Formats: sequence, structure tokens, C-alpha cells
Amino acid sequence: MDFALDSGNTAWMIVATALVLLMTPALAFFYGGMVRTKSVLNMMMMSFISIGVVAVVWVIYGYGLTFGSGRFIGDPSGFFGLNSIADTSSLAAGAGVPFLVMAAFQATFAIITVALISGSVADRMKFAAWMLFALVWVTLVYFPIAHAVWGGGILGWQNDLTPSSPIDFAGGTVVHINAGAAGLALALVLGLRKGFGKEPMRPHNLPFVMLGAAILWFGWFGFNAGSEFAADATAGRAFLNTLLAPAIAMLAWLLVERIRDGHATTLGAASGVVAGLVAITPAAASVDSWGALAIGVVAGVACAYAVGLKYKFGYDDSLDVVGVHLVGGLVGTLMIGLVANLSEGTTWAGAGDPLVPKDGLFYGGGLDQLVTQSIAAVIALAFSFIMTYLIALAIKHTIGLRVSEDVELAGIDFAEHGETAYEEAK
Repeated sequence: MDFALDSGNTAWMIVATALVLLMTPALAFFYGGMVRTKSVLNMMMMSFISIGVVAVVWVIYGYGLTFGSGRFIGDPSGFFGLNSIADTSSLAAGAGVPFLVMAAFQATFAIITVALISGSVADRMKFAAWMLFALVWVTLVYFPIAHAVWGGGILGWQNDLTPSSPIDFAGGTVVHINAGAAGLALALVLGLRKGFGKEPMRPHNLPFVMLGAAILWFGWFGFNAGSEFAADATAGRAFLNTLLAPAIAMLAWLLVERIRDGHATTLGAASGVVAGLVAITPAAASVDSWGALAIGVVAGVACAYAVGLKYKFGYDDSLDVVGVHLVGGLVGTLMIGLVANLSEGTTWAGAGDPLVPKDGLFYGGGLDQLVTQSIAAVIALAFSFIMTYLIALAIKHTIGLRVSEDVELAGIDFAEHGETAYEEAK
């Protein structure tokens, strides 16, 4: 089809792309503040290096593996380097957004997904091993799952696995369930930090955590509203829901803390915001305000309790990637099957087709969408966990995953980077 540039939509998508890219440095502050002084630089570097690794491989071959034609993985031929590609081939061509803008926007999603995983391995993973892991994982796990859901693969619009079409507007399965399952697998292979469960490992800089959460929330408006690829009413609905769900999730988390612990903490407020953002991501354009509030409440309560599961089950998910991103992603993905109200969001083409998405159970749509969301969530979780476990084992038995015990006890920053964040941390 002929491409007609829409300057308004294009301007919005350039801004949205910048907002989503900003989320990765914001995550560096969020995670960096949560660790101890001796590992803050390493923690932040794991986010920053994700930008370097993933941006390069996305342009060279990642876009093609994700959005090229194919049932199980995309065909990268014709997309290497993202040069000389007509705008008519853009998935966003109907909105008048140039191909390169759409491709850059999608790159930022791959970047933040890799960076999210790093929170599960704080204090103990070799930096070189993390770089190799980022390269292999984004290639063998992220690209296939993104292709399956967004790139025309087996969990996309038309498939023979689900009774309707799955809804993942901005990354409940592709980003959060994927990263959460990967974080669990990687943490299990790495093992426990020295002193885990026996000595306090408190955040060293709670203002960093609050700052990171605030910038994440700011960037998340581009993450969710930008996923419409247009400046329209659907983007407006996603934008509003991205305000509502985190707001009430924060209140719900703090209420749990107050009842359980007697204090409403700054760490709880920041974590509640992120839990709400995670949960609303897949549902941002397919629920009304009541649905967004319901998702936020459930996410705030569920994630506030889920972060304690690592002590009960004995896995060391250092910064609660499992408790917030896996659990929050599951909450949002599954609750679509209960509270989806498609008249409030995306107008789905092919309204008479049995495989289009359907309203949730509470809005008269029956169980089909809940079944569909459940199947998509289980497939994404299982694929990510198994593949990540195998990748981690391969790296462990080649270059090694974990720093030595002496380095871990002394602090990973100086050993891995030759620097410390604070003079007294040397």
C-alpha cells in the first residue's frame, strides 16, 4: 500500500520511543538504590550495558527475527541493518508512522526486558557473563516470544492454540512474564548470595529507588500509550489506565505493609507503583477505568505478598523480579480474561471472526478470553524459564557465571569495574 506520512502520529511515536528508552536508565537508579554500596555501580552497569548489546543486535538481525514472516521465528532476510526498507512494509504504515520510527520503538522494549532480568542476580554475577547472557538471551528467548505474540507467530492474531486472540497490548507476556521467568531461572542456576536469609541486605539509597520509580512511571506512558502507534483515543485510554493502575497499586501495597508490618515505607510505595505499571501493561487499551483500578488493587496486594516467597522457597531473587514482574505480569495478563471491555480500547478488525479478542467474563464475554490469556501466559512462562535455565547452565560451564566468594564479600564494583560509587566503599 502507498505510505502517507502522518506527522502528528510520527511526532508522538518519536517522543514515546525516547520515553521508553529513558526507562532503562531509570531502572538503573531503581535497582541501584536497592543494593548495597559495594555493588551499586555493577547493578547500574547491567542496565546500561543492556542498551549497548541489545540496540546493536536489534538493528543487525533482531528486528527481522521478531517481525519477519514465519510461524515460529521471523525471517531476517531483507532486514539486516534496517537499511533501504520501504515505509509501506511498516507494521505502523496504517498510522502513517515511518518504518524506522516503529523499529526504534520496538528496540526499546527488547532493551528494557533484558535489563529487568538483572535485578534477580545482584551482587554475584560476572559482568562478562552478563554481557554474554544478554546477547544470547535476547536472541534465543526474547525475539522468539515477541515474534510469537506481536510478529505474526503462534500466539498472534490468528492461531490454532487458543479459542480467541490473545491480548498483550504492550508486553505482559513478551516483557514481564518473560523477564520474570528468566530471572527465576537465572537466580536458581547462580545460587544464593552469601548471607542470604541470615544477614540484612538493605537498600543503600532509598532516594535513588524513589527517583527510579518516578522516572519509570514517566517513561511508562510512552511504553503503554505509544503501543497504539497513533495519537488517538485508544492511546488516551492506555495513558489514563497507566495513571490509574499504578496509583491504586501503590495504595494497596502500602495498606498491606501497614497492616502486616506497622509501617508504610518508601520502598513499598516505589514497588507498588512498579507492580501496578507491570500489571496494566498488557491490558492498557482493553479495560475501562474500573478494570484498571481492579487490576491495580490485585497487583498491589499480590506482589506485596509475593516478594516474600523467595524466603519461603529458598531462591535468591535479589531485587524481586519474580515477585513484581512475573506475578504482576500474570495478574495483568489473566485479569484481561475477567475485566476486558473492548468498547473502551482498541477497535478490533474482523469483528465477526471467532478468533478476535473478546470481552472478559465480568463484561459478558464468557470464559474464552480467560482461557486464551492463560494459555499464552503458560507458554511464555515455560519457554522463557526452560530456555533461560539452559543458557545459564551453558555459560556456567564455559566462562563461568559467578564471581569468586572473595569478590562477592569484598564488593563486586571494584573487582569488576575498578571503581566504587562512594569513597568509603573502597
